[in-house]
Amino acid sequence: MASERELILPIVREDNICLPLSVNAVSRYWGVNLPMAEAAKIAGRYPGAGGSILIEGIELAERHGLSSAVLRSDMAGLRGIIDAGIPPVVILPGIHDVIQHASVISGYDGEARTILHYIPEVENDDEFKVGVIPEEQFENIWSEDGRLAIILAPADSMAALPGHDPDAARSNRLCFESERQNLQKKPAEALSTLGRAIELDGKNPVAYSLLGSIRNEQGSPDCVKDYEKSIELCPRYYIAYRGLGNYHLKGGRYEEAERFYSDAIAINPSRYGPIYKNRAIARMQLDRNGGAKQDFEAYLRHTPGAPDRESVQEAVSGM
Repeated sequence: MASERELILPIVREDNICLPLSVNAVSRYWGVNLPMAEAAKIAGRYPGAGGSILIEGIELAERHGLSSAVLRSDMAGLRGIIDAGIPPVVILPGIHDVIQHASVISGYDGEARTILHYIPEVENDDEFKVGVIPEEQFENIWSEDGRLAIILAPADSMAALPGHDPDAARSNRLCFESERQNLQKKPAEALSTLGRAIELDGKNPVAYSLLGSIRNEQGSPDCVKDYEKSIELCPRYYIAYRGLGNYHLKGGRYEEAERFYSDAIAINPSRYGPIYKNRAIARMQLDRNGGAKQDFEAYLRHTPGAPDRESVQEAVSGM
């Protein structure tokens, strides 16, 4: 295996919820120009959707000639994918009020122990800007969402990939399909899809966390065992800890809510600003106003676009 490898991607700025920038950039890397008009038409099916719908982008790329696989990998596997000339799309923590996002990994440096990720900005001589992340830091943040890697490539390039478990890959893809079904207000179908995902791979932490999220929305206490199973399989699964916090907050179990929010924040203090507001609410109910004030301040600091900024600032000034 090479000690370093860098893949050069084109500069791409166009995206929408059904054609995420990451999918568009990788498709252009392979010389496939995905039609934005087609993506915009599909996006019309999701009025009010906030984040990207990755499965729609994947299917759009497939309709235009690319093959795909959704893998759970590790650092050695990620380097192997890059060595095969394929830039993987990975799921990483979001910032501010975005819970997660997709990022393209464009290379690595084995000697410096760094990972390179694609940033669609021009530096000098029309070269795209590269973000550099220490390998240990990347591995930590990647593990928060189950170490997913989405592979988009022509069929002949896919054949050069290191071997992977097809049942596990299908299980991962079903997780993305279930997210779409949930957005389409089809929770029963989403639950059925996740059941199939778990049948294919009973060690899929993403499937259990998504199962917990849907059951949490339905008010079912069964969500607790789903989240706990996700954490058992992936101890740094941030969203599962946050989900447990939300479940207990809604049920008025403020000690438990504070504990699970604190567990999530300990994993990544910079991820998802609104979690601080939720912990502040739990702490106020527990008469821990000093901690609540600190959390409200952290919420405003980590969520620059907070729609309730003025009212939270007023509340903080009175504490």
